[in-house]
Amino acid sequence: MKENSLYDKKSIREIIGKSADWNEVAKDCVAFSNTLGGVIDYGIENDADAPPVDQRVSEEMVIDLENKIRGKTLNVSAHAEIKIHENGGQYIRLHIARGASSASTTSGKYFIRLSDNSVPLTGDGIIRLSAEKGYYRWEDEESKWSWKDADKEKLKTLLRHLRTSSRVSDFVKQKEDKELLDYYFLTVEESDRMTNLGVLFIGTQSQRGRLMNAPVVQCIQFDQYGDKVWKYLIDDFSKNPQEIIEAIWNNVPVWRESNEISDGLFRKEIPAYDEAVVRELTCNALVHRPYTVKGNIFINIHPDRIEVVNPGALPLGVTPQNILHKTVQRNEHFANLCYALQMMEREGSGYDKMYEVLLSNGKQIPKVEEGDDYVKAIVERRIISQEAIKVIRCALQVAGLRQKQIICLGLIAQHESISAAGLIKLLNLRNRAELSPWLDKLVDDGVVETCGRKKGKEYRVNASILKRSDYKGTTSLKRIEPYRLRELIIEDLKIYECSGLKDIQQRIGSEIPYKKVLEQMKAMLAAGIVESVGENRWVKYKLRK
Repeated sequence: MKENSLYDKKSIREIIGKSADWNEVAKDCVAFSNTLGGVIDYGIENDADAPPVDQRVSEEMVIDLENKIRGKTLNVSAHAEIKIHENGGQYIRLHIARGASSASTTSGKYFIRLSDNSVPLTGDGIIRLSAEKGYYRWEDEESKWSWKDADKEKLKTLLRHLRTSSRVSDFVKQKEDKELLDYYFLTVEESDRMTNLGVLFIGTQSQRGRLMNAPVVQCIQFDQYGDKVWKYLIDDFSKNPQEIIEAIWNNVPVWRESNEISDGLFRKEIPAYDEAVVRELTCNALVHRPYTVKGNIFINIHPDRIEVVNPGALPLGVTPQNILHKTVQRNEHFANLCYALQMMEREGSGYDKMYEVLLSNGKQIPKVEEGDDYVKAIVERRIISQEAIKVIRCALQVAGLRQKQIICLGLIAQHESISAAGLIKLLNLRNRAELSPWLDKLVDDGVVETCGRKKGKEYRVNASILKRSDYKGTTSLKRIEPYRLRELIIEDLKIYECSGLKDIQQRIGSEIPYKKVLEQMKAMLAAGIVESVGENRWVKYKLRK
């Protein structure tokens, strides 16, 4: 099994004998407890998938491990068991529960789990961790109102939507009304009272208005000078989250606007803001906001972009850079209910869907900014590449592409030619292996072709796809072959004799990536075609005589 945010494997030497590192054990347990919980297998080396065939562990080792964890950590719940692998080798599997409160080592250190690493927390991070633990429980808190006193129409509508949803199993649909409400944590199982989540969805206007920080949404349109020209406010607590999303989509005029592009002999309308993107952004704002923090949700509509601003910071462990891949559930039951009601994508898939839609429409990917007390998601209106729309449409006719491959193809089409390192950076991946599910099928199916070798290798849309899609992009040197680039450099140095690399790049074609020119110059130095004069930033190049 591959190590990730929920799983780790360690050598048995870490918990036995003089080589035992109990501080490291405590660190990992605290990190898992403070995040989503997880499993650690002791007895499987980092570079192996199974324990040694002759490895044996004893009950004393299990008891010692649990005792050490209790003595080295605070607020960590963990238990261990002996497992036997199919090869006959034994190992210890340690289960760490997700903590209801902040966990730490007895020395006062805090950690969280990011990807496959246990990362320390200090200062503000510790404060945010304590706050996050409080946020998680808000939706489950018991209200003072019975579900029998809920809004009858909202209750009836919600139950109907759940029982007709394709995302709800037949087993769940057959439950009685109270059982179904219990299943989605809208009511407290031991009583008739609604949870805070239940009040949000099926409560009356008066009940919802008495909730702490019930959602208020302000849609404000600005002109090119930054002045307010229109406002739509949802602040009377008469609508539940599902109705808020519908009201925003139906009552904001700018959503009906579109951009017109040519499509052969015809014209094609591309929505200014796609419905799937608007709904996903709005639902994300409602689901992922911390409900123990005051503040309204703002949808700011500018002539060239929309900004969805949410009060509070991102969940601990999520950053604007890793938001495409990282999943941290702040209001877990809220998110699950919205998914069942088909209001949003599965947890962790919403941004993937927005990337796919925006890139398929020739637009830039969404940007996320985080301030001290807000999170802002920005989606631009303009189409930056009409030709990328044709390329993706044509590629879908040629090959059966999944969401990740569509996103990757959109980025390649917009950049004309891009290296693996460039794609890894744009997609916030760690290495080439993680890029494989996004890129390799495109290459295997002939949708994308490679040029260059090793570090200089770049990816671009196959010429046959460009021709078939009636691609009419501008001629660019971004796609220049390495041997042609070399000839340009030689011709330039014949005229200018001795020059710096930036000067050479500007003369032969500023659109050629600087890194590509640098790689070619290094190859020419190694081949003895050119020689360098000077050092560091003052280095210049000239042809060998």
